Amino acid sequence: MPPTSSVRRAVVALAASTAVLGAAAVPALAAPHAATAGHAGHGAQGDSARLGYQKDVAARVLKGVFERGDTAVVDRFVRRDYIQHNPQAPDGAETLKNLGVALHQQFPDAKYDIKRVISEGDLVLVHSNVVLTPGTRGSAVFDIFRFQGGKIAEHWDVGQDVPEKSANGNDMFSTVSWPRTERPGPGFLTAYNKKLVTAAFDQLLVKKDLSALDRYWGPEYDQHNPNIPNGVEGVKAGLGAFFEQFPELKVTPKRVIAEGDLVAVHSHYVNVPGERGQAVVDLFRVRGGKIVEHWDVIQDVPATSANDNGMF
Repeated sequence: MPPTSSVRRAVVALAASTAVLGAAAVPALAAPHAATAGHAGHGAQGDSARLGYQKDVAARVLKGVFERGDTAVVDRFVRRDYIQHNPQAPDGAETLKNLGVALHQQFPDAKYDIKRVISEGDLVLVHSNVVLTPGTRGSAVFDIFRFQGGKIAEHWDVGQDVPEKSANGNDMFSTVSWPRTERPGPGFLTAYNKKLVTAAFDQLLVKKDLSALDRYWGPEYDQHNPNIPNGVEGVKAGLGAFFEQFPELKVTPKRVIAEGDLVAVHSHYVNVPGERGQAVVDLFRVRGGKIVEHWDVIQDVPATSANDNGMF
């Protein structure tokens, strides 16, 4: 494998080993307090503060470790027994610190460009464009982080190279549907939209029922998967052919994370029984009770891993 490919995988491992958040996505909080870290309070206000804290910590770790090689933020915000699911990286906070220093030395201008971030419960999901060298397309990456006691305790990720062209004219990161913002919608929408997307995903991809597209999807559906055209008809044609090609396809959702109008599903896709399959994160945007936009990242599950945890 060329050295650049190895380093790109290492960068994904760093993304996997760090929490991330851009200042444009969520306003930075003041220095986190220990009480806020573990117990943000009760009710909606307390929950909002806790979720904001998790996002802020994610930003501090990413910017400190990945862009500056600062290991002190790992000592402060990452548990020493940090559990890693990126197959390129071993467990532990020390591995994260060493990786951050090495990558910063080799790629001092690398950027982790955060596009959107959502948090629910003890989980944070970040959608980013990781660019090692300015001027290149880089990779699309979804990171999922689990918090415990106010610190990052566990991480999953999925990464994919950004292609030169797209079948729909959209890039892998922008927001096309109205309103054109990367911020998640109001929190009171979270439970309803999570239930809707969970049902839609189950009917369409687990049960392979294309009629779900008529029930749950809006006709103006904007697509960011570079291989699928915009609109419901493009999805019907593409998935219909895919289901015919792989009649034993098994899609197993592992976790669903929602905030406002954004709902992410982290899944294991296996086209043929016995194969290792692919790790996939699908991110959906809901408006008016219909799914109107979609982003995803797809990565093959490798034969070997630097840890014993699996990708799910």
